[in-house]
Amino acid sequence: MNVLIIGAGAAGSVVAKKCAMNKDIFTNIHLASRSVSKCKANQKWIKERLGVDISVSAVDADNVAETVALINQVKPDLVINMALPYQDLAIMDACLETKTHYMDTANYEPIDEAKFEYHWQWAYQERFKEAGIMAILGCGFDPGQTNIYCSYAQKNLFDEIHEIDIIDCNAGDHGKAFATNFNPEINLREVTQNGKYWENGEWVHTEPLEFYKDIDFPAVGEKRGYLLYHEELESLCQNIKGLKRIRFWMTFGDAYITHMEVLQNVGMTRIDPVMHDGKEIVPIQFLKTLLPEPSSLAEGYTGKTSIGCIITGVKDDETKTHFIYNVCDHAKTHKEVEAQAVSYTTGVPPTTGAILIAKGLWNPGPGVWNVEQLDPDPFMEEVAKQGLPWESKELPEGLGDLTQRRAKYDKKVA
Repeated sequence: MNVLIIGAGAAGSVVAKKCAMNKDIFTNIHLASRSVSKCKANQKWIKERLGVDISVSAVDADNVAETVALINQVKPDLVINMALPYQDLAIMDACLETKTHYMDTANYEPIDEAKFEYHWQWAYQERFKEAGIMAILGCGFDPGQTNIYCSYAQKNLFDEIHEIDIIDCNAGDHGKAFATNFNPEINLREVTQNGKYWENGEWVHTEPLEFYKDIDFPAVGEKRGYLLYHEELESLCQNIKGLKRIRFWMTFGDAYITHMEVLQNVGMTRIDPVMHDGKEIVPIQFLKTLLPEPSSLAEGYTGKTSIGCIITGVKDDETKTHFIYNVCDHAKTHKEVEAQAVSYTTGVPPTTGAILIAKGLWNPGPGVWNVEQLDPDPFMEEVAKQGLPWESKELPEGLGDLTQRRAKYDKKVA
């Protein structure tokens, strides 16, 4: 397969390296980014460590014509979009114009509004069908591998699924006072926006990080997970049969939340332009330049990530709860590809998806697809080989109802 990877950040670098580790599948790898220096650094690492040659170039992924020219030059079988979510539609437009298959790891988000939804990309359905190409959406870890855990459970473990709780814990320590494990701008926009979850056919809206639960995560122990909205909820509530409720929980330490709330209170997480010394700046973009680059966190990062799906439903008229999850070690991923585990868990699934496409095991036909609409079994087998082994165990019960609420919201209501 000839593959074009757009984006050479922390996760994009993992994709390039893992593709090079599968040189029997990926006969030609091209890495492109606005920052060609990042591409060249990966090119050098891959040549020195793996003995594989990849080609690189600079590209402005916001510029459709420039991306089209690059695709026409490289002639890839598949474009893997590891750029920013703001750029999804522009890259999809370029793939349409060149009739090239497309894959990404995160859904589109407008740059001027912290609101990520799939409807912008789902609107491409007929155009991709007419072009005879496929777009595979959300093939990261969450969204991505978590979606596939759910479809695997639907296919193999349940007759009907009623409740899903996706739980995401990074119990690692990077030694910084405050840093984000992926693009700071995207991370902070995600966490500071209002939350929501899906129950009984409708969305229930919450304040940012309003509800929490203390959850026992495999390999790391009990951590506090906060309810927030995450994009896989939007597609899973449509594609999992019989679903009555789906929620997403992510862990944050007290220091992270304190830093985030201070930054929010002083306006540093604003996404609208402000005037500073006669120049227009966007505060959150300025903040991004001050915070550590996520890829720089890998060296010396200790601890593990623990991410999975707690799924409750019915099998043979009996209510059951299954927990499917992965544990990933920061030190081990750094040793393998010089990346921390959050980047690694994001980069391995699109590599796996691309392998399945190359082998003809993922071939749903032209159109726009979320990963849970594809066959989960070959993915589950291949992703374990690629570095993300998974476990499945039966639990006595699920997470239950919302019972714990942050004190600041209790006071407000009282």
